[in-house]
Amino acid sequence: MPDSRYANTQPAGATRAPGGGIVLSWDRHPAGDGRETTMETLGDQRYMQRAERSDTASLFGRTMWLVAATAGMFTLGAFVARDISGGMAIVAWLASLACLIAMNWAVRQSDGATLALLFGFGFLIGAALAPTVAFYAEASPQAVWQAGGATALFVAACGTFGYSTSRDLSGLGRVLTWALLALIVLGIVLVFVSIPQASVVYAILGLAIFGGLTMVDFQRLRTSRGIDSAPMMAASIFLDILNIFTFFLSLFGGRRD
Repeated sequence: MPDSRYANTQPAGATRAPGGGIVLSWDRHPAGDGRETTMETLGDQRYMQRAERSDTASLFGRTMWLVAATAGMFTLGAFVARDISGGMAIVAWLASLACLIAMNWAVRQSDGATLALLFGFGFLIGAALAPTVAFYAEASPQAVWQAGGATALFVAACGTFGYSTSRDLSGLGRVLTWALLALIVLGIVLVFVSIPQASVVYAILGLAIFGGLTMVDFQRLRTSRGIDSAPMMAASIFLDILNIFTFFLSLFGGRRD
């Protein structure tokens, strides 16, 4: 799956409120005793903290809204393209990859173009995976529901930990990026080499890697300040969720093969 996980974000600093947050009751102290300056500084710090919390909440809300909207476009794409051929699914996958690459350019140019590419990516990746989802939905509908429920619980647990932990996960993100590349290579090898229970092992490794990447992305969501980074953050988190869903689908669907 394409990944766009380490796109650059620009933190936005808080601006000082009119009046600088000065406490008016401190005017009764003689000038020059240092208290006015101290209280002004404390007022500025408190204002900046409130502004940072507000920025974080706004970024979180917009990002989660975009994740939900992208998931909706994925569902639409999967429904519309449920009968397409394998060749057309590959074309849709390549087109979705092109949308992700274009987003890295558009995010610096136009917010509207970035959103259009994000939603286009959701629709196209839904079309690319439509044959797979349709196969499981017909062969084992229960596996699809189980995969969806497990994905929701898994992402909620990993996202909550990543968002709330005070431990820096950036080092883990670098390790998991290399682990993801190794997993891709393993997937290519398994196309040509038959190993007993390889699909189960592959799915479990994938869940471990994307579970960790979900933690990293949610921590980035908490520490980022720029609201303009929401589309790229949404694409990254959506990819985490999508990969986790497909790995669970492989596990639950494979039990009925």
